[in-house]
Amino acid sequence: MRIVFATGNAGKIREIRDILADVDAEILSLKDLGLSSEAEENGSSFGENARIKIMEIYDILNKRSDMKDTVIMADDSGLCIDCLGGEPGVHSARYMGHDTSYVIKNRAILDRLRDVPEEERGAGFVCHISAIDENGRIFDAEGEMRGRIAHESRGSEGFGYDPIFYLPELGRTSGELSEEEKNAISHRGKVLRMMKDILSGEGIISFRQ
Repeated sequence: MRIVFATGNAGKIREIRDILADVDAEILSLKDLGLSSEAEENGSSFGENARIKIMEIYDILNKRSDMKDTVIMADDSGLCIDCLGGEPGVHSARYMGHDTSYVIKNRAILDRLRDVPEEERGAGFVCHISAIDENGRIFDAEGEMRGRIAHESRGSEGFGYDPIFYLPELGRTSGELSEEEKNAISHRGKVLRMMKDILSGEGIISFRQ
């Protein structure tokens, strides 16, 4: 059994392998298969974008007759800031341009929220995961991690917007959490565990003894 996760993001695949460590399957990235995604993520929701990604890889593997004992998963996730009307949302990865570093993106967001009071800095990391099995059945799950936008960037762990996402109950940003701490509460961790329940309930995956 193998799970192909449609990503080339090294930080993301590391998180996924850790969270799915108890699944009796080989966890592969697109890079492991010599593939890259050319899918245009032009959906209006995280769910639409996740499905666009799984269908691209499903079509490629089907043409190769290489879907036996395979589940393809893809996620779309992003930072949704309440006072910005949900921005950057589905455009999180493309905010200010794909090639713009997250140091610059994070600084720009902090500048935009410079005068926003604490009680209005609410935000959420949203993640949607879609999965498709060898028979073409599609499964979906979505979840969120709530927090606030910090007043300054803190922490060198994680990636992306983690250093500016503050978790009041922990008194730290997501960028200050260890991988183990983050995976226990993160939006992606929550949804991967939901997806494990869905796929195991369907008899598609099993767990290591």
